Amino acid sequence: MDHTNVSTTTYFIITGISDEPLLRCFVFLLVLVIYLLTLGGNISIFLLVCLDHHLHTPMYFFLANLSILDISCSTITLHKILISFISGDNTVSVVGCLVQIFAFLSLTCDELLVLAAMSYDRYVAICNPLHYHRVMDSKLCVLLASLCWVCGFIEGIPTLMELFKSTCYESNKVDHFFCDIIPLLKLSCSDLSFLQLYILIVGTSICGFTPFALTFISYIFIIAAILSIRTSSGRRKAFYTCSSHLTVVICFYASLVFQYLRPMSSINLGSNKYFSLFNTAVVPILNPLIYSLKNKDVKAAIRRRTRTGLSTKTQGYNGNTEINKTRS
Repeated sequence: MDHTNVSTTTYFIITGISDEPLLRCFVFLLVLVIYLLTLGGNISIFLLVCLDHHLHTPMYFFLANLSILDISCSTITLHKILISFISGDNTVSVVGCLVQIFAFLSLTCDELLVLAAMSYDRYVAICNPLHYHRVMDSKLCVLLASLCWVCGFIEGIPTLMELFKSTCYESNKVDHFFCDIIPLLKLSCSDLSFLQLYILIVGTSICGFTPFALTFISYIFIIAAILSIRTSSGRRKAFYTCSSHLTVVICFYASLVFQYLRPMSSINLGSNKYFSLFNTAVVPILNPLIYSLKNKDVKAAIRRRTRTGLSTKTQGYNGNTEINKTRS
């Protein structure tokens, strides 16, 4: 490796999606719209689950956790595009960059584990429906969700510690729209062989292979149970209960495979930014859309909350009318 341009870095310059002013303006508007829709959609799902007692079930409990993760991940990764376009400042401190990497990796791991917990919930609901409420009680749901959050953040700690040991970089320009692990590894001139081995063995197994294997095994049993149902209407109903979750799983895993599961030497940072943009901007907005458009329970909850809001307004209007009549 050529070390002629090696220097101790105190801050990074985030290059963003493009240097072209028109394209930057288009990306800013697109990301702003997507981010606002992501916030609105996921906050709506979260509030629906909290406020509507019909949605106080294990499936929607995990969906509320998924909404929090999507909001957090989008905010952490997309805010730099919005801030740098408005302020013109596209720099970030080394500490801020490394903390962003830690948060993104941890939240991504959390989301994979939550999706795995949701697949287990669907497995119990379809393969063992008579004992569903006994197995998936509130204690187990809270325990699974807590393990998902804790494991994700614990897994990211060694990565953060190793990155803090890296003090020199070939350049301080990060060819990305946020601080991601791959661009930083390509820039680093420190010996990060342990970190790469850790990511390959521990990170991939805990946050990649393990949740994927659990999800895959769950759906093998789910599909077998669905195929054993005699009536076509019963099969359709059973598949409908897990179709939303399966769609989200496929989209999320596909984006991560294209983004990370390739040899480091073959990764092109320019094209990798677009895979990352899909993963951090498009996938989080798909979750509330898929669960609201394809899920009867969520659509019914929206109608109930809408009717409740309208009836409250009507009662308030009638009450004001009666008061005015009394005063007259």
